[in-house]
Amino acid sequence: MKLIQRSFYILSIFTITVATAQEAAVQQGSKTIDQQFTETIEGANNYKQFKVIEKTKMNRLQANTKKRITGLQEEIKTLENKINEQEAAALKVSTDLETTQQNLDATNLEKDSINLFGSQMKKGTYQTTMWSIIGVLLLGLLLFIYKFKNSNTLTKQAQYKLNETESEFEDYRRKALEKEQKLGRQLQDERNKVLKAGKNQ
Repeated sequence: MKLIQRSFYILSIFTITVATAQEAAVQQGSKTIDQQFTETIEGANNYKQFKVIEKTKMNRLQANTKKRITGLQEEIKTLENKINEQEAAALKVSTDLETTQQNLDATNLEKDSINLFGSQMKKGTYQTTMWSIIGVLLLGLLLFIYKFKNSNTLTKQAQYKLNETESEFEDYRRKALEKEQKLGRQLQDERNKVLKAGKNQ
């Protein structure tokens, strides 16, 4: 396919060049090879069914034809060199384009990725991971708050019961002390009675 395109390209350039050269030759007053052949044949003498052409005209026509062929060969070579240069330039452009595309892909990948723990991660995955971590931390915080409130409530209840128990104990101790004092007084009264009864006897 590439060879066909190249051949078509060379043929097109060759055709354009020949047409341009012929047009330029006509404009400059010179004649094309085809015109020179026609003129030589038409200017030849007739001898029976043959055309007799002067040797000088034939030599001039041959020289002009060789000169034109040489010129066309040089033009073809020049065009081939230009085609090779254009192909090399196109190859370089293609290579540069491929390199640019790779750099663009790398840039897009870097733009759409985030470095997390030394590895590239897509932004969508990164956001999902971050929101998952935040969700877990938030859940842990709510659980901690619940446990704290629950512990605080239990602590308050225990403190209240402790205070209530201490109050009851203090009440019991006070009553016991009063009872002990009362019994002590009663005992003393009984002793006094015994002593008084002993003196009376």
